Amino acid sequence: MIFELTDGENLELKTIVVDLNGSLSVYGKVPEGVHEQIQQLKILGFRIVLLSGDVRGNAKIIADNLEIELIVAKNSAEKEQAILGLEPETCVSIGNARIDIGTFKQAKISIVTVQAEGIHAEVLQYADIVVPSIGAALNLFLDKEAFIATMRK
Repeated sequence: MIFELTDGENLELKTIVVDLNGSLSVYGKVPEGVHEQIQQLKILGFRIVLLSGDVRGNAKIIADNLEIELIVAKNSAEKEQAILGLEPETCVSIGNARIDIGTFKQAKISIVTVQAEGIHAEVLQYADIVVPSIGAALNLFLDKEAFIATMRK
């Protein structure tokens, strides 16, 4: 999807890479409504990739339930390597933890979710956008004007 920003910059975003614990899920559970948002994003043409360290051991079950791709990466360096294979210049990265710094460094847009599991302060220096929930993060791409307004200079 192409986002025409008010400063004349055009962003082409194709892939949403999302962390699991504290980002896509809160204490191991995916919030209500997220499955529907992901399905709508897929209809719009977005590729959705769950890139997780899989601390709770439930990443495959969640990815299968949401009908999204899964890549397991055990640390920030592995996550950074994984996103390099996904055209990072067209990727959005959504996360909350130190392990996400690798994807945040490479993605075109990085979004921090501030949910009940908390965030690691170090990720904030790599964030473009901070939102209160995974639902709010995904809504930025379902409501183009919201994303454009947030990115406005």
